Amino acid sequence: MKPTLVILAAGMASRYGSMKQVEGFGPTGETIMDYSISDAVKAGFGKIVFLIRQQFEENFREKFAAKLDGKVNYEFAFQELDMYLDGAQIPEERTKPWGTGHAVLCSSSKVNEPFAVINADDFYGFDAFKRAADFLTNECDEKTYAVVGYNLMKTLSDHGTVNRGVCALDEKGDLAGVVERIGIGLKDDKVMVEDGLEPQELKRSDVVSMNFWCFHPSVFELYEKDFKAFIGENISVPNSEFLIPEVVDNFIKNGGVVKVIPTSAQWFGVTYKEDAPAVQKQLNDLIDAGDYPENLWG
Repeated sequence: MKPTLVILAAGMASRYGSMKQVEGFGPTGETIMDYSISDAVKAGFGKIVFLIRQQFEENFREKFAAKLDGKVNYEFAFQELDMYLDGAQIPEERTKPWGTGHAVLCSSSKVNEPFAVINADDFYGFDAFKRAADFLTNECDEKTYAVVGYNLMKTLSDHGTVNRGVCALDEKGDLAGVVERIGIGLKDDKVMVEDGLEPQELKRSDVVSMNFWCFHPSVFELYEKDFKAFIGENISVPNSEFLIPEVVDNFIKNGGVVKVIPTSAQWFGVTYKEDAPAVQKQLNDLIDAGDYPENLWG
C-alpha cells in the first residue's frame, strides 16, 4: 500500500500577511505545494490529502484540479474550530485554529495507511520525500514513527528570527524530544535564541524538525486522547495551540520509537514577505540545475 501525504494548509499565515499557501513562486505560477506534491508522487506516495478550512475548498480545487487530475489521487479534509470539542463552547475571542496537532486529527477521516505530514508553505526537497516514503513503506508501524531532521543552519531566514523544533536525540540517534525554540537567528556569527530558555546559543550542527512527520494511522487515537486533555486545560486561553510534538513526546514516554531521518535537502520557506524573492531564486536555481522542469505539470 502506498503511503499518503497530508499537507497542512489551514493556518492563517499571520506573520506573512496573506494566504501564502496558494501564492505562485515558480516560473509558471507554481505554489510551494506543487513542488512538494511533485516530489511526493515521484517518491512513491499514492494519495494527497489537503487539510484546509472548508471556506477555501473551491479556491484549492480551482488551483489544483487541472494539475493533479489523472496524476495522483487527492482529497480534502477540513479543520474547523468546532471539531473534536465534545460539546465544549468555543470562547468568543478564539479566532485562530487549534494548532498542528488538531490539524492532524482533523485529517483522520481521509487516511487509513502510513502517512507523512508536511506544512503547505515549506519546500522540503526530493531527498526528504524519498527517505520518508522508504520509511513509511518498510519500517513504520504502531510502535515506530519518524521525523525528517534538517540541519539548523539550512533553515534560517535572512529577514528575521524563526521558530524551530530543536530535536534532542538519544544514544541510538532516535528522537528523545522536541523543544520549540522561539526567535532563532544569527547574531555575530552565533546562533542565538530570544525566548529566555537555556541554552541561549544553539549549535550549528543541531537537528531541527520542520514539521515533516511520518506516522502510522494508529496515531489518530493518541491525537484524539491528547486533544481532549488539551481542551480540558486550555480552551479559555485565546492563543493556546495543540501542536504535533506534544503527542510525539507522549508517544516516546510510553515506549514508542521515533526515528530521525537525516536529509541532505536544503529547506526553504516563506516566513516573511521578504523571503519571497529568495524562494523564487532558489526555485529558479533548481530548475537551472535540471532538478525540476520549467513548467512543473507540463
